[in-house]
Amino acid sequence: MATLTFPQEEKVVNDPQEISRFLAGVGIWYSQFEGTDSLPEDAGDAEILATYKAPIQKLMAEGGYVTVDVINVKPTTPGLDAMLNRFSKEHWHDEDEVRFIVHGRGLFHVHPPDGQTFSLEVVKGDMIRVPRGTHHWFDLCSDKTIRAIRLFQDQSGWTPHYTESGEDTKFQPLCFGPSYIPTQGF
Repeated sequence: MATLTFPQEEKVVNDPQEISRFLAGVGIWYSQFEGTDSLPEDAGDAEILATYKAPIQKLMAEGGYVTVDVINVKPTTPGLDAMLNRFSKEHWHDEDEVRFIVHGRGLFHVHPPDGQTFSLEVVKGDMIRVPRGTHHWFDLCSDKTIRAIRLFQDQSGWTPHYTESGEDTKFQPLCFGPSYIPTQGF
């Protein structure tokens, strides 16, 4: 289950319906997908794509996505720090960023133009679509493990455009999980 965090308010939201409502209000689509437990931890890309063929096809038809792949990141991934550095700075894309988490977890920080920055920790079973042009950045959690299905309208449109706002430097790249309770000094 995802965790939505508002650091400035020291507020944490764990209810999926409340998370969906809030995210919809800022243009981000979020849903949970049941049935992710049937996938073995060591599943390869082809098995992952075959297992989720039906929801992938539905998302592709609804969003005009033309290609799909699987990103599989773990602590031993070659060049991991360089890869993470590309996405841990505030940026935006020319197309939607669509992710369906099938293993592990990660942290999207979103910086709305007229609102406070918030974070969304995504875990196995979470699906998210961050619309083109949305200012955001992404970090892995401490275990540095995530496996996600990615959908693209055009892979070349997924290049990050950095804002250079410095907003990302104000936040810790931490995942809290559903048991997190903020403390003084947050």
